[in-house]
Amino acid sequence: MTSENTQILLASRPDGKPRQDNFRIGHSAIPEPADGQVLLKIVYLSLDPYMRGRMNAGKSYARPVEIGDVMEGGTVARVVRSRHPDFAEGDFVLSHSGWQAYAVSDGAALRRLDPSAAPLSTALGVLGMPGFTAYSGLLTIGKPKAGETVVVAAASGAVGSAVGQIARIKGARAVGIAGGAAKCAFVRDELGFDAVIDHHAADFPEQLAAACPGGIDVYFENVGGHVWDAVFPLLNDFARIPVCGLIAQYNSRPGEQTGGDRLPLVMRDVLSKSLQIRGFIQREFVDQRPDFYREMAGWITSGQIRYREDIVDGLDNAPTAFIGLLEGHNFGKLVIRVADEN
Repeated sequence: MTSENTQILLASRPDGKPRQDNFRIGHSAIPEPADGQVLLKIVYLSLDPYMRGRMNAGKSYARPVEIGDVMEGGTVARVVRSRHPDFAEGDFVLSHSGWQAYAVSDGAALRRLDPSAAPLSTALGVLGMPGFTAYSGLLTIGKPKAGETVVVAAASGAVGSAVGQIARIKGARAVGIAGGAAKCAFVRDELGFDAVIDHHAADFPEQLAAACPGGIDVYFENVGGHVWDAVFPLLNDFARIPVCGLIAQYNSRPGEQTGGDRLPLVMRDVLSKSLQIRGFIQREFVDQRPDFYREMAGWITSGQIRYREDIVDGLDNAPTAFIGLLEGHNFGKLVIRVADEN
């Protein structure tokens, strides 16, 4: 084991799109665990769109990362030193250790993982926060019924891919929106969506309307922007819109808005169509996690749920990969492989 801990720190707050100079690579001594603690070696780091919001100083549902602090993020780690009665050296755990090679934990927020049950990286994707976001948001807020049409953007991504597949398991019709021919082919041919539309197409709104001849009953919102503009006119009476993200707007400057003020039109249809628009953070549905782990594992085993991961090697590559994530460069759940599992 090396004697140095590599960390990716927040160097400055972005003005619009993040840049490389918003991050800084730092080095420190590997911490020693005290009584009741474990030393973790990070194996996989999850990169997710929500991290862009943590780089801002504005008020949100969670505290921002402070300048000079380690960027936050979910991780899969191996216990390499233990002074905790419940964890042994060699255990793999789900943690929230951030963008660094080593971390110390008191064990309170750790969940032990079984590497023989599923690939460890899936604890950050289809069997982790993104999968649970899809599961809890769709089933609790979207409540798809057999025969209804469910639309989801970023359909090749970690959340969107699970949303569409769960919708089909529940008997609904799944329409995905993705960017580019390769992603659209994956959503249609590998994930089995009923239809998929490329949002880069010049006639994207018309293609979406043709794919949803009976309108849209559930729209799982994670993008916003021009995708929302195409979806909104197609929403049926009593449509449900779970909102878990707005990635198209994450790089906007404070107060910046394009396309005019949409609020009056949205509010008119919220009233006239009895729309339900409900933002959520997956942690509010924590009581559903046991059901999620059981059902999702069963769906994966049966082949009803498929997933794709985009694994990038090396912690030093995390800033570049994250910047690309916000521009749609990843294909599947984006994970940084920080170290070998052995």
